[in-house]
Amino acid sequence: MSSFLPRILSAVRRFGVLLAMLIGLAPLAACSSDDRLVIQTATGAHPFTVEVVDTPAERQKGLMFRQSLDKDAGMLFDFQREQETSFWMQNTFIPLDMLFISADGIIKTVHVNAKPHDTTSISSQVPVQFVLEIPGGRSLELGVKPGDRIEHPRIKKTN
Repeated sequence: MSSFLPRILSAVRRFGVLLAMLIGLAPLAACSSDDRLVIQTATGAHPFTVEVVDTPAERQKGLMFRQSLDKDAGMLFDFQREQETSFWMQNTFIPLDMLFISADGIIKTVHVNAKPHDTTSISSQVPVQFVLEIPGGRSLELGVKPGDRIEHPRIKKTN
């Protein structure tokens, strides 16, 4: 009987460690789909891996100081509600395309090849909730146009 108790305690400890690990990983699993986005165009579906930024501090920094961006990577800015917005390229080292997107995922305007370090304001021209920044010229390669659709877990589909 005395050897039985240590085995039970050891099993309980292992179960406790496993449970703690699972609880610790749960928030990561809930967020993992946030990094996948698809641009739907007349030429097909184009998947991207994105970073989502939704706080004022994150939005202010954006892709500043980055030296490179993979061709199918980007940053999705979520403003939480539709509003007119504008961007600039101060402290941004790589050219970017900016896709200005309504709350329902429709691309409203596209700015191609924003110039690095340019402080000229780039306006959405209309109220949008999201802005997707991707490598400069990539939207032309994919045939992205206003009216195309973005699919992402944060974007609510409407019919």
